Amino acid sequence: MEPLGTARTDAYLRRLGAARPDRPTAASLRELHLCHLRTVPFENLSIHLGEDLVLTPDAVFDKIVTAGRGGICYELNGGFAALLGALGHRVELLQARVYGKDGALGVPYDHLALRVDGRWLADVGFGDHTALPLDLDEPGEQKDPRGVFQVRPARDEEEDGDGDEEEGGGDLEVLHDGVPVYRLETRPRVLADFRTGAWWHRTSPESGFTKGPVCSRLTEDGGRITLRDHTLIATSADGNRAEEELATDEEVRAAYRTGFGIVLDRLPVPLHPRP
Repeated sequence: MEPLGTARTDAYLRRLGAARPDRPTAASLRELHLCHLRTVPFENLSIHLGEDLVLTPDAVFDKIVTAGRGGICYELNGGFAALLGALGHRVELLQARVYGKDGALGVPYDHLALRVDGRWLADVGFGDHTALPLDLDEPGEQKDPRGVFQVRPARDEEEDGDGDEEEGGGDLEVLHDGVPVYRLETRPRVLADFRTGAWWHRTSPESGFTKGPVCSRLTEDGGRITLRDHTLIATSADGNRAEEELATDEEVRAAYRTGFGIVLDRLPVPLHPRP
């Protein structure tokens, strides 16, 4: 990602409510990572509002900063990469394939994550995931406010006829509480590489993103607030969950405004509704 200019960097930091760090450090990265998760929601509303997902630096900046919206992984991590680069971090875009509930891997370029300064795995675009970057140099378990995570070398269970391991979808596996969540390649990519994955997620009936609108962010107390269609879900830091069904469209629009700072003149309509 091309780094932002000074004015855009300052605007992005204001969007996060964060001060400009004196220099790029692991501590400042952790603080910005947490601010991003608390401020910029993970949301797929564009898919259900008939808006395209445009993966260019200008479009990502305008959506997150100028329009005060959020986005899916390509947009959120793409924007965060540009901000970190402007602040002096060395940032590489990595592609990942997400494990489904059945244990199968998703499509190539399923997910975008970031390697920062050659050591840190930053990811502000995976919904309920880490609150802080993971240390790629640590092979063991890593405790995070959102659970216990691990980054380990990936190994395919099946082998080809010669006894050699078949090439898998990535080089590293990221686990959350012992369960693999995605497989990460370590080869750096550019934002344009992810356009096919974004198109699939925006259009395919098999994509979970086309089933209905969702908007979610981390809260200041370590919990999470989520609006899934007309259901408002509040999850506390200790995992307690409360749901409220919103009866009217105005209640839904109000929840977007108060919970996420998103002002809509019309509500998103599911592209491929669940049966």
